[in-house]
Amino acid sequence: QVQLVESGGGLVQAGGSLRLSCAASGRTFSNYHMAWFRQAPGREREFVAYISWSGGNVAYVTSVKGRFTISRDNAKNTVDLQMNSLKPEDTAVYYCAGSSRYSLLSTSDKDYGYWGQGTQVTVSS
Repeated sequence: QVQLVESGGGLVQAGGSLRLSCAASGRTFSNYHMAWFRQAPGREREFVAYISWSGGNVAYVTSVKGRFTISRDNAKNTVDLQMNSLKPEDTAVYYCAGSSRYSLLSTSDKDYGYWGQGTQVTVSS
């Protein structure tokens, strides 16, 4: 089992930046692909970005490409999401998620077995 704890959410004006961090504990962090998902009120949970166990492969949902950057530090057991040029439509609860490094990288939340509790990001217009 791996435990995940997100931090860094908050309230920011449109055009601003936030950096989310997810700290992992319990198992070898490099055994997991990691991802960020988000869920806005009344909407389905949505894939935001993933990063492979080695950090060599990353992918983003189209709406955040060029604005968000996912990164990981396997020595510190953390995965971060740098969010720039934030828009009101980025408002959501953001979740960190993990899946086994032996599984395929995925944009589906069904393929991730480990989840954090979420952190709220609110972007005001």
